[in-house]
Amino acid sequence: MNIVNYTQQGQGESLLLVHGLFGSCANLNMVARQLKQHYLVTNIDVRNHGHSFQINNMHYSEMAKDIIALLDHLNINTTSLLGHSMGGKIAMQTALDFPDRINQLIVADIAPVEYPPHHNRIIEGLKALDLTIIKSRKEADVQLADYVNDSGVRQFLLRNLEQVDKHFQFQCNLDFISQCYPQIMQGYQGSGKFTKPTLFIKGGKSDYLLPKHQAYIKQLFPASHAKIINDAGHWLHAEKSVIFNHLVTDFLKKFNIQ
Repeated sequence: MNIVNYTQQGQGESLLLVHGLFGSCANLNMVARQLKQHYLVTNIDVRNHGHSFQINNMHYSEMAKDIIALLDHLNINTTSLLGHSMGGKIAMQTALDFPDRINQLIVADIAPVEYPPHHNRIIEGLKALDLTIIKSRKEADVQLADYVNDSGVRQFLLRNLEQVDKHFQFQCNLDFISQCYPQIMQGYQGSGKFTKPTLFIKGGKSDYLLPKHQAYIKQLFPASHAKIINDAGHWLHAEKSVIFNHLVTDFLKKFNIQ
């Protein structure tokens, strides 16, 4: 069985962190650095990302099984789970499919619903990069700017580039991500319910988590509540890391996961 790539730090009760699309296990380090003082924090590379295995299937039911396979591999019976964006959907699917393995759930700026495709230009731009002539991330940034206006988003995306034998290549599998993109945009397809404590954290300036999603969220996660970080967008954990970590820590302590 394939096991996703992971890193671990700290000690105590288990907390597993799941990054979003085009991310890697390093993306949630600003969370891990704070929480490792009290928890055994496991960061993962989702399939087709970072140094994890690559496979042409990104159904959330399968990616939830990746989480459980890792827990089994690490001999972790139960864990709390935090996911951002696509990682939040993976976390929700895991809690709904395997509720006995999850203690608490934290979902950062995503709902369990289908979203319209909005990464097509990004995927097109990444595929258009001519890695045969690019000698630095700065050169890659110039090429990508024709497709992605936001410099911060470009910096994030270009972390996927790694240099091997003086040439750049992608850590993530762009072809599989592109082919599986309709799966990534899907909402929850099952009929499960997770009744344990759940926290949704929304970026005040983000439009991913909206009031119209509230009824469905309560149906699936009846013990859930929400917090809003004002002046934060979709990357709330990076933009407002102190506030984000404070909300996470307070939530975990409230339910005696210390």
